[in-house]
Amino acid sequence: MKDYIKDVKRTENTDFSNMKDRLDSYDLLRLLHSSIGVSTEAGEFLDMIKKHLFYGSELDLVNIEEEIGDILYYCAISLDVVGVDFKDVMEKNIAKLEARYPEKFTSEKAINRDLDKERKILEK
Repeated sequence: MKDYIKDVKRTENTDFSNMKDRLDSYDLLRLLHSSIGVSTEAGEFLDMIKKHLFYGSELDLVNIEEEIGDILYYCAISLDVVGVDFKDVMEKNIAKLEARYPEKFTSEKAINRDLDKERKILEK
């Protein structure tokens, strides 16, 4: 166990040279910022639900709306970086879900997804 950090460092990917061809550093930082923000705000949202379900605290609907708004804020940054708007994302998401669940949700269809078909919808 004393060599754990040394072993982790040995297997860590520190070659980021392939990133330079994808996005410039400013956009990569914006994506990092927004992904951290989404994770942070989603954690706050989840913590609120945890406290309500397991500790009996009141469910603060105003705060839920605030946290969802914060998540959308960070999503908007990511969408701006990749040049997509909310409307396109929402339409593709619904088309994907309609392909997955033509009538309604079922556990069987959730487990046995046609990922190729879903990918084609998302690539349109």
